[in-house]
Amino acid sequence: MKCGWMQNGFMSVNMHLGAGRAFMRSLYQQYADWGVDFVKNDCVFGDDLNIDEIKFVSQLLNEFSRPILYSLSPGTSASPSMAKDINGLVNMYRVTGDDWDTWGDVSSHFNVARDFAAAKMIGAKGLKGTSWPDLDMLPLGWLTDPGSNDGPHRNCRLSIDEQRTQMTLWSMAKSPLMFGGDMRNLDETTFSLITNPTLLKINSFSSNNMEFPYITGAKHQEFRRYALANQVESYKVVDGLESEDRFLGMTSCRDVNANGWSAEAYDDELEKVCWKENSPSEQQAPFCLYKRKLLLESDGNMMSNKNSRCKLHLLATERREFCLGVSPNRKLASKEFRRGSFLPCRRDANQMWELSHNGTLKSHYSGLCASVNAIKANEGEVRSWIATGTQGEIYLAFFNLNPEAHTISTEISDIGKALPGGKVYSDCKTTEVWTAKDFGVVTKMISMVVPPHGCALFTLHCT
Repeated sequence: MKCGWMQNGFMSVNMHLGAGRAFMRSLYQQYADWGVDFVKNDCVFGDDLNIDEIKFVSQLLNEFSRPILYSLSPGTSASPSMAKDINGLVNMYRVTGDDWDTWGDVSSHFNVARDFAAAKMIGAKGLKGTSWPDLDMLPLGWLTDPGSNDGPHRNCRLSIDEQRTQMTLWSMAKSPLMFGGDMRNLDETTFSLITNPTLLKINSFSSNNMEFPYITGAKHQEFRRYALANQVESYKVVDGLESEDRFLGMTSCRDVNANGWSAEAYDDELEKVCWKENSPSEQQAPFCLYKRKLLLESDGNMMSNKNSRCKLHLLATERREFCLGVSPNRKLASKEFRRGSFLPCRRDANQMWELSHNGTLKSHYSGLCASVNAIKANEGEVRSWIATGTQGEIYLAFFNLNPEAHTISTEISDIGKALPGGKVYSDCKTTEVWTAKDFGVVTKMISMVVPPHGCALFTLHCT
């Protein structure tokens, strides 16, 4: 037989001949005498499947009193049905082609990991114990290049968010963690990543590992960094999500979906301008901004006092630091849909708004009206995994495969749906690994802004 990926680099042994079997027996006996703990058998799986050789080597290893782990490669074209033919004979088997430090390589593992988990192959019966689908090495730290004869000479090209995503997926899928970098030149960031105690605990001791389907995702809108928060932050979990499950956009003032704004008193200087029309739920609080009269000082692209008399500023919070505006670069055609953004308050035309009696909120700069829309489920490519720990804890990971930040959310009541018993939870004590934040007890919904190609990993104690 020839090796599909290296036609002239391997010699095969004819396992149908007694001499071939005798040679293999002497070879593996030598490995055992040397104290070898791990054998990787290449060109016998995936596109190069050779069940006869796998069976014979497994039989030899099973005869030794001391266990030797048995690994198969490569994983090109490997499938769960193929794995079920050999998993009881081995300890691990590659399920993908070679993995290198590109985002395309990392993201390609999500569907594969999902399929092998759904087929119950994680921790299935194996040689003298269990077997594991292998997502390939971790190309982190100081590396060489694919196909190069040079030694390690460059850093990993994955961003830190992408490296965290890879380590988190590998751990949640319980893939063998095989470090592919230069151990002699290990930087602190890489070392802390591959020795993260939560990830190692998940990889070694968790159970019920699977993709978690009960999530929603939407492109992160800039206003969410300010709305209903006391400080600007990119990462946060909100209790019940409130207005964060909707986004603010611009549409034609003739659009019936633009009619939903009204004002109510807040304090002596401010009023609330709230969106109440078409609220997704009667129990859900309306999305609100804060309105005030324009600043007296003039600055930049301003209007005359006469024209600005009926105009107002819309603030993100009652702190009065950031005002809602539309793109300062050009007017938007009425057929276009663009989000607003919050910037330091000025008397610029693009930050001037007019609230009409018919419930529209019109931008003086663009001539468009603001509307609030519900987040669409799974807008863009977002994924999630779930697992359970040995002390009753639940591990939940959010993955953002998009090139832009996305808000990923799940209902607390949905968490138990994927787990044995289907328990309905009402609240979860929540901590997040990568930000080291303790969010206390969260009810209703867990939601977080996840950076491009990044992830969030929660440890939950739910009741």
